[in-house]
Amino acid sequence: MDLLDWHRGRLSSRRLSVLIEHLPRDSSVNRALHGEAAEWSVTDHLLAAVVDHLAAANWLFTSVHSDDPPDPPDPVPRPGSAPSEEPEAEPDSPPASADLARFFGMG
Repeated sequence: MDLLDWHRGRLSSRRLSVLIEHLPRDSSVNRALHGEAAEWSVTDHLLAAVVDHLAAANWLFTSVHSDDPPDPPDPVPRPGSAPSEEPEAEPDSPPASADLARFFGMG
């Protein structure tokens, strides 16, 4: 496709817009417009969420069943999210079993 066809009047602006909008995710235009976020698909975002949830579940289990609770897990870095300058407040103690039961609707 020759982009000069748009200038020559053989390619409408609407058609050019549709072609640009549906470029592949890894195209130079998408990388220029969206940066690193263009590299991540929906599947990548879902897998990162699964990893974060599993890490949180393992941390909760370990916190409840040990005398020395581990540090909370760090989330998988996502594209476009700058690391926060202030660290999140860490819990002073692991959650009580009554709090966990109430959270999961068992009490």
